[in-house]
Amino acid sequence: MAEADGQIAVVTGGSRGIGRAIVEAFLGEGWRVYLCSRRQASVDRALGELAGSYGAGKAAGRALDVGREEEVEDFARWVLGETGGRVDCLVNNAGLAHFGPVDELTGEQWRDVIDTNLSGPFYCVRAFAPAMKRRGSGWIVNIASLAAKNPFAGGAAYNASKFGLVGFSEAAMLDLRQHGVRVASILPGSVETDFGHGQQSRDGGWRLAPEDIAAMVLHLLTYPERALPSLVEMRPTRPPKR
Repeated sequence: MAEADGQIAVVTGGSRGIGRAIVEAFLGEGWRVYLCSRRQASVDRALGELAGSYGAGKAAGRALDVGREEEVEDFARWVLGETGGRVDCLVNNAGLAHFGPVDELTGEQWRDVIDTNLSGPFYCVRAFAPAMKRRGSGWIVNIASLAAKNPFAGGAAYNASKFGLVGFSEAAMLDLRQHGVRVASILPGSVETDFGHGQQSRDGGWRLAPEDIAAMVLHLLTYPERALPSLVEMRPTRPPKR
C-alpha cells in the first residue's frame, strides 16, 4: 500500500486487540488515526505507547461509548473539526459479549451487547458518512464475526448483534456506493485476543492474529474504485481437529 497522503482513519475500540492492530497498521502506512475506547485511561495508555512507536501527534483519541448516540455525535464533531471535515476510512471495531443461556441473560446484558455491537456502528456510520459523501469517497469497514453466520449455544445476544451487523452493512453498502463510499464487513473466526472467554495463548496459537484482520482492512483499501468486496470471511488455516 502506498504512503498515505494526509489520509484519516477512525477506529472504534482501538486501544487493544483487533482495533489496536488496525490502528498500528494505519500508522505504519502514514495515516493519521483517531481512536476511541470506553475508558479514557485505556485511550491515554494506548496513545502513549503509539507515540513511542510511531512518533508524537500521529494518533489522537477520546473515551467513547459507541452505544450512546449523543457521545458518538460529539466524538464525530470533534474528529471532523480536527480534520477539516475529512475521514477516509471508518472502522467499526468496538464490540463486547455476554454469553449464557437465552433465558438467563438479563435485559441489561442484552442491551449492552446490542447497543455496542449493532447500534454503535449505525451511530458511527450516520455520523461520518455525510463527510465521505461530500468528498465522494471513503471506506467503512465493519468488524463482524463468523458468529454472524454460525449461531452457538449461549450466544443469543452476540449472534443477534453480529447477524444484524452484517445485514446493516449490506444495506448501508447499497445506500452509499453510488456516492463513492464503499462499505464492507470482515467476519473473522477465532482470533488470538483476550475477548470473550480469555483463551489467549492457551492452545498452541492456531487462531488468527489481530494483525491478520488489520492486514485485510488495508488490503480492502487497495482495490480499484470499480471493485467492492463487501463481505470477507476469515478463518484459521488449521484449527484443532474435532
